[in-house]
Amino acid sequence: MTWIYELLAGAGVGLVAGLASGFTGTSPGGGLVIFSVLLLGAEQHVAQGTSLITQIPPTGLAGARRYWQSGNRSPLPWIVWIGIGFLIGGAGGGYAAAAVSDAFLQWTYVVYLVALIAMLLLRRDRKDDGSKADGPAELPWLPLFLIGTLAGFSSGFMGIGGGLAITVGLAAGLRVPQHQAQLVSLIFSVIPTSIPAASIYWSKGLVVGWPAITGILAGLWVGTDLGARAANGVSKSVLRRAVIALVSLMALYMTYKALS
Repeated sequence: MTWIYELLAGAGVGLVAGLASGFTGTSPGGGLVIFSVLLLGAEQHVAQGTSLITQIPPTGLAGARRYWQSGNRSPLPWIVWIGIGFLIGGAGGGYAAAAVSDAFLQWTYVVYLVALIAMLLLRRDRKDDGSKADGPAELPWLPLFLIGTLAGFSSGFMGIGGGLAITVGLAAGLRVPQHQAQLVSLIFSVIPTSIPAASIYWSKGLVVGWPAITGILAGLWVGTDLGARAANGVSKSVLRRAVIALVSLMALYMTYKALS
């Protein structure tokens, strides 16, 4: 009956990670890593490999569709430049992660999350007039490429998908409206950009069993859709506070794991 437990535990991991992903507009990797450690008892490298493998299927499609139906848009050049950077950074991050210890990865994870929290806290909200602003139609290619490279490296090195870096980089760094930034991030949970990094973890056997992976995928499909439904009913300031709260909890938990 072990496979049944793994299937149910995996479904719980996927559901919680999917809810967080759909509501905050980030890829589900951060939640997948943490809850794979918490609920599946996976070691850090295994949790990261599992996170990357389960992000290859387009589990964020339902969530992205909800944002699109609410009037948010994602210009194609943004996707292209972020995607190119993501592929390059992802491969580099995957190779780098294989060469360091679990403890090093955990502390890197904490530093990364704290930096994202600082960016979000320092960003001042624009006046919210209740409209669905489309934001800038054009952005310089270099900042988009750099955001993609950072997102890809963080994805491969920490197994978190890179969505946090995309959302924060666009919203806090390039002043893209919060809902629109979250749509762009979710699109990268549909495009299989995690394949280069995931293949490195897979080749080293750093993944959980198939029952858990199947459960995670099912939970992600349901959770992302439900989270996106909820997100489109609240203001951007509420969403930003939700992202800060989520990232803070993730940082606290990983600090606890690194110290234990």
